[in-house]
Amino acid sequence: MGRYKEFDKEAVLHKAMLVFWKKGYEAASIPDLLEAMELSRSSLYETFGDKQTLYIEAFNWYKKWKQAKRDILLNATSAKSGIRQYFEVHIDSALDGETPKGCLITNAAIGMDSPDEQLNALVRERFDELEKSFHELLRKGQETGEIKPEKDIKTLSYLLSNLNHSINIVAKVQGDRSKMQQMVDMVMEML
Repeated sequence: MGRYKEFDKEAVLHKAMLVFWKKGYEAASIPDLLEAMELSRSSLYETFGDKQTLYIEAFNWYKKWKQAKRDILLNATSAKSGIRQYFEVHIDSALDGETPKGCLITNAAIGMDSPDEQLNALVRERFDELEKSFHELLRKGQETGEIKPEKDIKTLSYLLSNLNHSINIVAKVQGDRSKMQQMVDMVMEML
């Protein structure tokens, strides 16, 4: 009888997440994942079941891992400073040399040609969550008078969410921090 190999599930999920982030769901092969995760095929299947389940768990691990950035919006005492701080951290994250460029979720959205509705729903849900976080902070800003009441915060929330994802894409192509910061500065003037 084979010996059960113990491993740190979060560390293994992190490694799988990096593979999916870099290659995308479709292009990440089981051999790629096994090599990165340093697992046997049987350990992968016994622990995660299949590639899709592993992807969903890695996707959820990414959300948990990046939650501190989202918490900036949730805990901000000022709408404008919270949004600015969020984007400062976001630009740093998008350009981080320790991880693939951009963002797992933005990359997944770009490759949303998967016929699997569950995977597509995960991406849409995360997009919606970010937009709602921006909207809630802008709404609080209107309540305090920091954001003028005539501002269309629904459209601004959508714009901020799209700025977030465009920074991720630009990070993959150019990686020019100053241009990213200029985009943020321009959008901040709209608030």
